[in-house]
Amino acid sequence: MKLPPYDNYPIIADDKIILREIATSDHGDLIEISFYDGVQAQTLEEAATMQSKIKNDYNDGNSIHWGIVDNVTNKIVGTCGYYRGLDKGEGELGCILLSQYKGKGYMTSAMLLAIDFGLNTIGLKRIWAITSQDNTGAIKLLKRLNFTKIADLEYNEVEYELQ
Repeated sequence: MKLPPYDNYPIIADDKIILREIATSDHGDLIEISFYDGVQAQTLEEAATMQSKIKNDYNDGNSIHWGIVDNVTNKIVGTCGYYRGLDKGEGELGCILLSQYKGKGYMTSAMLLAIDFGLNTIGLKRIWAITSQDNTGAIKLLKRLNFTKIADLEYNEVEYELQ
Protein backbone atom coordinates (compact mmCIF):
# COMPACT_ATOMS: atom_id res chain seq x y z
CA MET A 1 0.00 0.00 0.00
CA LYS A 2 1.15 3.52 -0.80
CA LEU A 3 -0.25 5.86 1.86
CA PRO A 4 -0.06 9.65 2.01
CA PRO A 5 1.78 11.90 2.21
CA TYR A 6 3.27 11.65 -1.27
CA ASP A 7 6.38 13.36 -2.65
CA ASN A 8 4.04 15.41 -4.86
CA TYR A 9 0.40 15.95 -4.00
CA PRO A 10 -1.53 13.78 -6.49
CA ILE A 11 -3.25 15.62 -9.30
CA ILE A 12 -5.64 13.48 -11.32
CA ALA A 13 -7.92 14.51 -14.15
CA ASP A 14 -10.31 13.52 -16.87
CA ASP A 15 -11.85 15.55 -19.70
CA LYS A 16 -14.26 17.34 -17.30
CA ILE A 17 -12.39 17.96 -14.03
CA ILE A 18 -9.09 18.05 -12.19
CA LEU A 19 -8.66 16.78 -8.64
CA ARG A 20 -5.92 18.81 -6.97
CA GLU A 21 -4.72 20.06 -3.60
CA ILE A 22 -6.84 22.88 -2.19
CA ALA A 23 -4.98 26.18 -2.21
CA THR A 24 -5.35 29.02 0.30
CA SER A 25 -6.93 31.07 -2.50
CA ASP A 26 -9.75 28.47 -2.71
CA HIS A 27 -10.93 28.88 0.90
CA GLY A 28 -13.36 31.70 0.16
CA ASP A 29 -15.07 29.64 -2.55
CA LEU A 30 -15.44 26.68 -0.20
CA ILE A 31 -16.97 28.21 2.95
CA GLU A 32 -20.42 26.85 2.07
CA ILE A 33 -19.07 23.29 1.83
CA SER A 34 -16.25 23.38 4.40
CA PHE A 35 -16.82 20.77 7.10
CA TYR A 36 -14.61 19.08 9.67
CA ASP A 37 -15.97 16.48 12.12
CA GLY A 38 -19.51 17.30 11.01
CA VAL A 39 -19.21 21.03 11.77
CA GLN A 40 -19.65 23.55 8.94
CA ALA A 41 -17.47 26.64 8.59
CA GLN A 42 -19.27 29.95 9.00
CA THR A 43 -16.38 32.29 8.21
CA LEU A 44 -13.29 32.37 6.02
CA GLU A 45 -11.15 31.92 9.15
CA GLU A 46 -13.07 28.79 10.16
CA ALA A 47 -12.76 27.39 6.61
CA ALA A 48 -9.00 28.04 6.70
CA THR A 49 -8.71 26.33 10.11
CA MET A 50 -10.62 23.32 8.81
CA GLN A 51 -8.40 23.09 5.72
CA SER A 52 -5.36 23.22 8.01
CA LYS A 53 -6.72 20.28 10.02
CA ILE A 54 -7.43 18.37 6.80
CA LYS A 55 -3.87 19.06 5.62
CA ASN A 56 -2.51 17.77 8.94
CA ASP A 57 -4.58 14.59 8.51
CA TYR A 58 -3.01 14.18 5.06
CA ASN A 59 0.51 14.76 6.40
CA ASP A 60 -0.17 12.16 9.11
CA GLY A 61 -1.15 9.62 6.40
CA ASN A 62 -4.80 9.46 7.47
CA SER A 63 -6.54 11.10 4.51
CA ILE A 64 -6.33 12.69 1.09
CA HIS A 65 -8.61 15.61 0.22
CA TRP A 66 -8.90 17.09 -3.26
CA GLY A 67 -10.54 20.16 -4.65
CA ILE A 68 -12.69 19.43 -7.69
CA VAL A 69 -11.87 21.94 -10.43
CA ASP A 70 -13.89 22.50 -13.62
CA ASN A 71 -11.52 22.14 -16.60
CA VAL A 72 -13.30 24.84 -18.61
CA THR A 73 -13.61 27.62 -16.01
CA ASN A 74 -10.76 26.57 -13.68
CA LYS A 75 -13.18 27.22 -10.78
CA ILE A 76 -13.34 24.93 -7.76
CA VAL A 77 -16.79 23.30 -7.63
CA GLY A 78 -16.46 20.89 -4.71
CA THR A 79 -14.24 18.53 -2.75
CA CYS A 80 -13.78 14.80 -2.39
CA GLY A 81 -11.38 12.38 -0.82
CA TYR A 82 -10.67 9.59 1.61
CA TYR A 83 -11.06 10.48 5.28
CA ARG A 84 -10.69 7.33 7.39
CA GLY A 85 -9.35 3.80 7.36
CA LEU A 86 -6.32 4.14 5.10
CA ASP A 87 -4.03 2.53 7.66
CA LYS A 88 -6.28 -0.58 7.52
CA GLY A 89 -6.32 -0.82 3.72
CA GLU A 90 -9.77 0.79 3.59
CA GLY A 91 -11.08 4.21 2.71
CA GLU A 92 -14.19 6.15 3.60
CA LEU A 93 -14.89 8.17 0.46
CA GLY A 94 -16.62 11.49 0.99
CA CYS A 95 -17.64 14.30 -1.31
CA ILE A 96 -19.51 17.58 -1.41
CA LEU A 97 -20.42 19.88 -4.27
CA LEU A 98 -21.38 23.54 -4.42
CA SER A 99 -25.13 23.61 -5.02
CA GLN A 100 -25.01 25.39 -8.39
CA TYR A 101 -22.93 22.53 -9.87
CA LYS A 102 -25.15 19.63 -8.82
CA GLY A 103 -26.61 17.42 -11.53
CA LYS A 104 -23.92 18.27 -14.10
CA GLY A 105 -21.69 15.20 -13.81
CA TYR A 106 -18.90 16.75 -11.74
CA MET A 107 -19.28 14.41 -8.79
CA THR A 108 -19.55 11.30 -10.94
CA SER A 109 -16.24 12.23 -12.59
CA ALA A 110 -14.61 13.06 -9.26
CA MET A 111 -15.73 9.87 -7.56
CA LEU A 112 -14.59 7.70 -10.48
CA LEU A 113 -11.15 9.31 -10.37
CA ALA A 114 -10.96 8.96 -6.58
CA ILE A 115 -12.08 5.32 -6.69
CA ASP A 116 -9.46 4.49 -9.32
CA PHE A 117 -6.78 6.26 -7.24
CA GLY A 118 -7.86 4.43 -4.08
CA LEU A 119 -7.79 1.02 -5.71
CA ASN A 120 -4.79 1.36 -8.02
CA THR A 121 -2.48 3.87 -6.31
CA ILE A 122 -3.19 3.47 -2.60
CA GLY A 123 -4.11 -0.21 -2.94
CA LEU A 124 -7.32 -0.11 -0.91
CA LYS A 125 -9.16 -3.39 -0.41
CA ARG A 126 -12.41 -1.74 0.68
CA ILE A 127 -14.08 1.59 -0.13
CA TRP A 128 -17.19 2.78 1.68
CA ALA A 129 -19.29 5.92 2.06
CA ILE A 130 -21.71 7.19 4.68
CA THR A 131 -24.53 9.62 3.95
CA SER A 132 -27.86 10.73 5.32
CA GLN A 133 -30.82 8.56 4.39
CA ASP A 134 -32.44 11.79 3.16
CA ASN A 135 -29.62 12.57 0.71
CA THR A 136 -31.26 11.01 -2.34
CA GLY A 137 -28.74 12.56 -4.74
CA ALA A 138 -25.78 10.98 -2.96
CA ILE A 139 -27.55 7.63 -2.71
CA LYS A 140 -28.32 7.65 -6.46
CA LEU A 141 -24.68 8.52 -7.18
CA LEU A 142 -23.38 5.73 -4.95
CA LYS A 143 -25.70 3.17 -6.53
CA ARG A 144 -24.70 4.34 -10.03
CA LEU A 145 -21.05 3.79 -9.04
CA ASN A 146 -21.75 0.19 -7.88
CA PHE A 147 -21.97 0.86 -4.15
CA THR A 148 -24.37 -1.35 -2.20
CA LYS A 149 -26.13 -0.46 1.03
CA ILE A 150 -24.66 -2.48 3.88
CA ALA A 151 -26.02 -0.83 7.05
CA ASP A 152 -28.47 1.60 8.56
CA LEU A 153 -26.60 3.69 11.11
CA GLU A 154 -27.47 6.04 13.93
CA TYR A 155 -28.51 9.63 13.30
CA ASN A 156 -30.47 8.77 10.11
CA GLU A 157 -27.29 7.76 8.28
CA VAL A 158 -26.68 4.84 5.93
CA GLU A 159 -23.45 3.09 4.90
CA TYR A 160 -22.65 1.96 1.37
CA GLU A 161 -19.72 -0.16 0.15
CA LEU A 162 -18.17 -0.43 -3.30
CA GLN A 163 -18.87 -3.87 -4.74
